[in-house]
Amino acid sequence: MVRVGLGYDLHPLVEGRDLVLGGVTFDHPRGLEGHSDADVLTHAVIDALLGAAALGTIGEHFPDTDERYAGVSSLELLAMAADLVEEAGYRVVNVDSVVVAQEPRLQPHLAEMATLLADRLGLEQQAVGVKATSPEGVGSLGRADGIAAQAVVLLEETR
Repeated sequence: MVRVGLGYDLHPLVEGRDLVLGGVTFDHPRGLEGHSDADVLTHAVIDALLGAAALGTIGEHFPDTDERYAGVSSLELLAMAADLVEEAGYRVVNVDSVVVAQEPRLQPHLAEMATLLADRLGLEQQAVGVKATSPEGVGSLGRADGIAAQAVVLLEETR
């Protein structure tokens, strides 16, 4: 049996924070606001994982009211979510994702993001797709007010 999960996340860009996407820290004047490192790409993957296994949401497992997760790397949260999925009797087959950002330019860093995500999931890099697209100046994302990401995950039952 296989299961599919969809994840989405969006955070505003603010001054005084590092910009982290897919575990990669970018040289950028603003970062994403949030309780953890606010890595929208990794958060979308986490929600897709949890959703595919019917285990709830990132907010249920790693609430922003819990100080243990203040400033934590979202890659650590991804590893914990992957453990929950495995304990529920599933293994990750593959991940596909897209980041929607007006800035910075993400293309040169996509392979590194895929590698970092794959490492935390115990997958080969080719099992994790990371793409980027520009909103072409449209809406709040096009004004660079924030960054969004979507992810789809395929799980396979192991029991």
